[in-house]
Amino acid sequence: MPSTQPGTTVEGGNRPLLTADWRYLAILNYPVVPAFLERFVPRGCELDFFDGQTFVSVVGFLFANTHLRGIPIPFHRTFEEVNLRFYVRRMVDGETRRAVTFLREFVPRRMIALVARMVYNEPYRAVRMSHRYAVSGEANDAGRVPVRVEYEAGPVQLVVHCDGMARLPLKGSFEQFIAEHYWGYTTQRDGGTVEYIVEHPPWRVAPAASAHLGGDLSKAYGAGIATALASTPHSAFVAEGSAVRVFKPVRIVP
Repeated sequence: MPSTQPGTTVEGGNRPLLTADWRYLAILNYPVVPAFLERFVPRGCELDFFDGQTFVSVVGFLFANTHLRGIPIPFHRTFEEVNLRFYVRRMVDGETRRAVTFLREFVPRRMIALVARMVYNEPYRAVRMSHRYAVSGEANDAGRVPVRVEYEAGPVQLVVHCDGMARLPLKGSFEQFIAEHYWGYTTQRDGGTVEYIVEHPPWRVAPAASAHLGGDLSKAYGAGIATALASTPHSAFVAEGSAVRVFKPVRIVP
Protein backbone atom coordinates (compact mmCIF):
# COMPACT_ATOMS: atom_id res chain seq x y z
CA MET A 1 0.00 0.00 0.00
CA PRO A 2 1.06 3.67 -0.56
CA SER A 3 2.25 6.33 1.88
CA THR A 4 1.54 10.00 2.41
CA GLN A 5 2.65 12.92 4.52
CA PRO A 6 0.95 13.06 7.93
CA GLY A 7 -2.05 15.35 8.05
CA THR A 8 -2.91 15.19 4.35
CA THR A 9 -6.60 14.82 3.53
CA VAL A 10 -8.67 14.67 0.34
CA GLU A 11 -12.34 15.13 -0.37
CA GLY A 12 -14.27 12.15 0.96
CA GLY A 13 -11.23 10.83 2.79
CA ASN A 14 -11.43 12.53 6.19
CA ARG A 15 -12.15 9.29 8.04
CA PRO A 16 -9.69 6.38 7.90
CA LEU A 17 -11.11 3.24 6.37
CA LEU A 18 -8.34 1.10 7.84
CA THR A 19 -5.77 1.57 10.60
CA ALA A 20 -2.85 -0.75 11.33
CA ASP A 21 0.82 -1.02 12.15
CA TRP A 22 3.15 -1.83 9.27
CA ARG A 23 6.35 -3.50 10.48
CA TYR A 24 9.73 -4.30 8.93
CA LEU A 25 9.18 -3.56 5.27
CA ALA A 26 11.68 -5.47 3.10
CA ILE A 27 11.93 -3.51 -0.16
CA LEU A 28 13.76 -4.78 -3.26
CA ASN A 29 13.98 -2.45 -6.28
CA TYR A 30 14.46 -3.22 -9.98
CA PRO A 31 14.76 -0.94 -13.04
CA VAL A 32 12.19 -1.66 -15.77
CA VAL A 33 11.87 -0.02 -19.18
CA PRO A 34 9.08 2.60 -19.21
CA ALA A 35 7.39 1.01 -22.24
CA PHE A 36 6.56 -2.08 -20.19
CA LEU A 37 4.85 -0.07 -17.43
CA GLU A 38 2.98 2.47 -19.57
CA ARG A 39 0.01 0.15 -20.17
CA PHE A 40 -0.55 -0.17 -16.41
CA VAL A 41 -0.52 3.56 -15.60
CA PRO A 42 -3.95 4.69 -14.29
CA ARG A 43 -5.72 7.34 -16.35
CA GLY A 44 -4.86 10.83 -15.14
CA CYS A 45 -1.36 9.80 -14.01
CA GLU A 46 2.07 9.48 -15.59
CA LEU A 47 5.16 7.43 -14.80
CA ASP A 48 7.49 8.77 -12.12
CA PHE A 49 11.26 8.61 -12.72
CA PHE A 50 14.40 8.67 -10.60
CA ASP A 51 17.58 9.69 -12.44
CA GLY A 52 15.89 8.93 -15.74
CA GLN A 53 14.81 5.39 -14.80
CA THR A 54 11.51 3.77 -13.87
CA PHE A 55 11.41 1.13 -11.14
CA VAL A 56 9.30 -1.65 -9.73
CA SER A 57 9.62 -2.77 -6.11
CA VAL A 58 8.77 -6.03 -4.38
CA VAL A 59 7.74 -5.20 -0.81
CA GLY A 60 7.09 -7.60 2.04
CA PHE A 61 5.81 -6.47 5.43
CA LEU A 62 3.66 -7.38 8.41
CA PHE A 63 0.23 -5.92 9.16
CA ALA A 64 -0.48 -5.79 12.92
CA ASN A 65 -3.22 -4.35 15.12
CA THR A 66 -5.49 -4.00 12.09
CA HIS A 67 -8.89 -2.28 12.43
CA LEU A 68 -11.52 -1.68 9.75
CA ARG A 69 -13.43 1.56 10.52
CA GLY A 70 -12.16 1.30 14.08
CA ILE A 71 -13.34 -2.28 14.56
CA PRO A 72 -10.88 -5.17 15.03
CA ILE A 73 -11.79 -8.12 12.82
CA PRO A 74 -11.26 -11.53 14.51
CA PHE A 75 -8.45 -13.60 12.93
CA HIS A 76 -7.60 -10.72 10.57
CA ARG A 77 -5.57 -8.40 12.81
CA THR A 78 -2.06 -9.70 12.09
CA PHE A 79 -0.96 -10.98 8.69
CA GLU A 80 1.71 -10.61 6.00
CA GLU A 81 1.54 -8.80 2.67
CA VAL A 82 3.91 -9.03 -0.30
CA ASN A 83 3.25 -6.66 -3.18
CA LEU A 84 4.73 -5.67 -6.53
CA ARG A 85 4.40 -1.95 -7.22
CA PHE A 86 5.66 0.84 -9.45
CA TYR A 87 5.68 4.63 -9.25
CA VAL A 88 3.48 7.29 -10.84
CA ARG A 89 2.64 10.95 -10.31
CA ARG A 90 -0.25 13.33 -10.89
CA MET A 91 -0.30 17.13 -11.05
CA VAL A 92 -3.11 18.83 -9.06
CA ASP A 93 -3.20 22.65 -8.90
CA GLY A 94 0.57 22.91 -9.15
CA GLU A 95 1.17 20.11 -6.61
CA THR A 96 2.97 16.94 -7.67
CA ARG A 97 1.30 13.94 -6.07
CA ARG A 98 3.90 11.17 -6.22
CA ALA A 99 2.31 7.78 -5.82
CA VAL A 100 2.39 4.01 -6.13
CA THR A 101 0.35 1.67 -8.30
CA PHE A 102 0.18 -2.06 -7.71
CA LEU A 103 0.68 -4.90 -10.17
CA ARG A 104 0.11 -7.73 -7.66
CA GLU A 105 -0.59 -8.01 -3.92
CA PHE A 106 -0.49 -11.24 -1.91
CA VAL A 107 -2.15 -11.70 1.50
CA PRO A 108 -2.96 -14.89 3.46
CA ARG A 109 -6.70 -14.33 4.04
CA ARG A 110 -9.42 -14.57 1.39
CA MET A 111 -11.60 -11.99 3.13
CA ILE A 112 -8.80 -9.41 3.07
CA ALA A 113 -8.29 -9.93 -0.65
CA LEU A 114 -12.03 -9.77 -1.31
CA VAL A 115 -12.54 -6.48 0.58
CA ALA A 116 -9.51 -4.87 -1.10
CA ARG A 117 -10.78 -5.85 -4.55
CA MET A 118 -14.30 -4.61 -3.78
CA VAL A 119 -13.32 -1.24 -2.28
CA TYR A 120 -10.19 -0.32 -4.24
CA ASN A 121 -10.12 -2.82 -7.15
CA GLU A 122 -6.57 -3.64 -6.06
CA PRO A 123 -5.02 -6.79 -7.61
CA TYR A 124 -5.04 -8.90 -4.42
CA ARG A 125 -4.73 -12.68 -4.23
CA ALA A 126 -4.89 -14.94 -1.19
CA VAL A 127 -1.99 -17.41 -0.84
CA ARG A 128 -0.23 -19.25 1.97
CA MET A 129 2.25 -16.89 3.65
CA SER A 130 4.85 -16.74 6.42
CA HIS A 131 7.61 -14.50 7.78
CA ARG A 132 10.78 -14.84 9.85
CA TYR A 133 13.03 -12.28 11.55
CA ALA A 134 16.56 -12.73 12.90
CA VAL A 135 17.44 -10.20 15.60
CA SER A 136 20.86 -9.01 16.73
CA GLY A 137 21.41 -6.85 19.82
CA GLU A 138 18.58 -4.85 21.34
CA ALA A 139 16.00 -5.08 18.58
CA ASN A 140 13.60 -2.79 20.41
CA ASP A 141 16.10 0.09 20.58
CA ALA A 142 15.07 3.12 18.54
CA GLY A 143 16.32 2.84 14.98
CA ARG A 144 17.02 -0.90 15.03
CA VAL A 145 15.41 -3.46 12.76
CA PRO A 146 16.05 -7.23 12.43
CA VAL A 147 19.31 -8.04 10.65
CA ARG A 148 17.52 -10.67 8.53
CA VAL A 149 13.97 -10.22 7.24
CA GLU A 150 12.19 -12.95 5.25
CA TYR A 151 8.73 -13.17 3.70
CA GLU A 152 7.14 -15.99 1.74
CA ALA A 153 3.99 -15.55 -0.34
CA GLY A 154 2.89 -18.59 -2.30
CA PRO A 155 5.54 -18.99 -5.01
CA VAL A 156 7.59 -15.94 -3.90
CA GLN A 157 10.36 -15.72 -1.29
CA LEU A 158 12.29 -12.57 -0.42
CA VAL A 159 15.18 -12.19 2.01
CA VAL A 160 17.06 -9.04 3.06
CA HIS A 161 20.17 -8.88 5.27
CA CYS A 162 21.25 -5.58 6.86
CA ASP A 163 23.28 -4.34 9.83
CA GLY A 164 20.09 -3.65 11.77
CA MET A 165 20.58 0.09 12.26
CA ALA A 166 17.97 2.25 10.47
CA ARG A 167 18.22 5.99 9.76
CA LEU A 168 16.02 8.54 8.02
CA PRO A 169 16.89 8.68 4.31
CA LEU A 170 18.67 11.73 2.96
CA LYS A 171 16.57 14.30 1.14
CA GLY A 172 16.58 13.59 -2.57
CA SER A 173 18.02 10.08 -2.11
CA PHE A 174 16.79 6.96 -3.87
CA GLU A 175 15.61 5.55 -0.53
CA GLN A 176 13.42 8.62 0.01
CA PHE A 177 12.06 8.31 -3.54
CA ILE A 178 11.01 4.72 -2.90
CA ALA A 179 9.75 5.05 0.70
CA GLU A 180 8.00 8.41 0.57
CA HIS A 181 5.56 8.31 -2.31
CA TYR A 182 2.51 9.90 -0.76
CA TRP A 183 -0.51 8.78 -2.81
CA GLY A 184 -2.01 5.67 -4.37
CA TYR A 185 -3.88 5.36 -7.68
CA THR A 186 -5.83 2.37 -8.92
CA THR A 187 -7.49 1.65 -12.24
CA GLN A 188 -11.14 0.67 -11.89
CA ARG A 189 -13.10 -1.98 -13.77
CA ASP A 190 -14.62 0.61 -16.12
CA GLY A 191 -11.24 2.18 -16.88
CA GLY A 192 -11.60 5.08 -14.44
CA THR A 193 -9.19 5.91 -11.61
CA VAL A 194 -9.44 6.31 -7.84
CA GLU A 195 -7.03 8.16 -5.58
CA TYR A 196 -6.35 7.37 -1.93
CA ILE A 197 -3.84 8.24 0.75
CA VAL A 198 -2.13 6.63 3.72
CA GLU A 199 -0.84 8.67 6.64
CA HIS A 200 2.32 7.75 8.53
CA PRO A 201 5.49 9.45 9.76
CA PRO A 202 8.70 9.21 7.73
CA TRP A 203 10.35 5.80 8.09
CA ARG A 204 13.93 5.08 9.01
CA VAL A 205 15.61 2.61 6.66
CA ALA A 206 18.54 0.18 6.92
CA PRO A 207 20.35 -0.45 3.59
CA ALA A 208 20.78 -4.10 2.66
CA ALA A 209 24.10 -5.88 2.73
CA SER A 210 22.48 -8.53 0.52
CA ALA A 211 19.02 -9.29 -0.83
CA HIS A 212 17.40 -12.15 -2.71
CA LEU A 213 14.10 -12.67 -4.49
CA GLY A 214 13.34 -16.27 -5.40
CA GLY A 215 10.62 -18.71 -6.31
CA ASP A 216 8.45 -19.09 -9.39
CA LEU A 217 8.32 -15.43 -10.42
CA SER A 218 6.61 -16.16 -13.74
CA LYS A 219 3.76 -17.87 -11.90
CA ALA A 220 3.49 -15.01 -9.42
CA TYR A 221 3.82 -12.02 -11.74
CA GLY A 222 3.83 -13.19 -15.36
CA ALA A 223 6.72 -13.88 -17.73
CA GLY A 224 7.09 -10.26 -18.82
CA ILE A 225 8.12 -8.82 -15.46
CA ALA A 226 9.74 -12.03 -14.18
CA THR A 227 12.82 -11.48 -16.36
CA ALA A 228 13.55 -8.15 -14.69
CA LEU A 229 12.90 -9.56 -11.22
CA ALA A 230 15.27 -12.50 -11.82
CA SER A 231 18.23 -10.09 -12.00
CA THR A 232 20.21 -8.73 -9.05
CA PRO A 233 18.24 -5.91 -7.35
CA HIS A 234 19.31 -2.36 -8.11
CA SER A 235 19.02 -1.75 -4.35
CA ALA A 236 17.27 -3.04 -1.25
CA PHE A 237 16.60 -1.93 2.30
CA VAL A 238 14.46 -2.59 5.35
CA ALA A 239 12.14 0.17 6.63
CA GLU A 240 11.16 0.03 10.29
CA GLY A 241 7.50 0.93 9.62
CA SER A 242 4.95 2.62 11.89
CA ALA A 243 1.25 3.05 12.56
CA VAL A 244 -0.66 3.90 9.36
CA ARG A 245 -4.10 5.18 8.39
CA VAL A 246 -5.55 4.17 5.03
CA PHE A 247 -8.29 6.48 3.72
CA LYS A 248 -11.32 5.86 1.56
CA PRO A 249 -10.66 6.04 -2.20
CA VAL A 250 -11.91 9.06 -4.13
CA ARG A 251 -12.76 8.80 -7.83
CA ILE A 252 -10.78 11.27 -9.97
CA VAL A 253 -11.42 9.96 -13.51
CA PRO A 254 -14.96 8.86 -14.44
